[in-house]
Amino acid sequence: MPSAKDPFYVVKEEIQESIDTLQSTFHQWESTPSDNGEQVQLTKELFAGCESIEWQVDELDKAISVASTDPAWYGIDEVELESRRRWTSSARSQVGTVKRAVEAGKESNRTSSNSVNGMRRELMRLPNSHQTDRSNQYTAQHNDDFIASESDRQLLLIKQQDEELDELSVSVQRIGGVGLTIHDELLGQERIIDELGTEMDSTKTRLDFVQKKVALVMKKAGAKGQILMILFLVILFLVLFVLVFFT
Repeated sequence: MPSAKDPFYVVKEEIQESIDTLQSTFHQWESTPSDNGEQVQLTKELFAGCESIEWQVDELDKAISVASTDPAWYGIDEVELESRRRWTSSARSQVGTVKRAVEAGKESNRTSSNSVNGMRRELMRLPNSHQTDRSNQYTAQHNDDFIASESDRQLLLIKQQDEELDELSVSVQRIGGVGLTIHDELLGQERIIDELGTEMDSTKTRLDFVQKKVALVMKKAGAKGQILMILFLVILFLVLFVLVFFT
């Protein structure tokens, strides 16, 4: 036996309370005269209540369908599932009965009201056909004015869109020109880098050659020759220093 705290029974109690309230409102609606403004308000409340309860019952049916896929996991059996299906069917039937009765009463009131209005027009001998013709002429003129206004508005919108497209085209062309300039600059920088790399390779080759030559000369000169060469380079540095900073 499912627990009283089962979500189904919690929702069931809420729906049953809503059904009881709906039936109470329906009895009040039945006892209210049709020409009373209160019945119109009660009619709106009844339709709103029927839609709300029907939605809740539909959601409960979905939960029952989910539970029927694996009843053992939810702790219920087929008998309990069938009992729940019967209750939702009964609830939906109660709500449907109220809804159909209200709709029938509303349609009856509308028919009665139309009949009374027709008799009133006949007694007062209103020139309905003449008024209808004038109304049709006014409606046709109003429709023509509306169509002309809409046509002007559409033309204005098209003109504005064309102007915006022209501005967008100019912006795209400007951006394209900037992109081409950047592309040319990148190509120029790439050529400069390639030339610098070539020069660096050539300079490195010449420097290696000079280093090898100096090493060979130093090796042939011996220790005494190396000392004389160092003294010569120092004297040459001093001479250059004096020439640069004191002349």
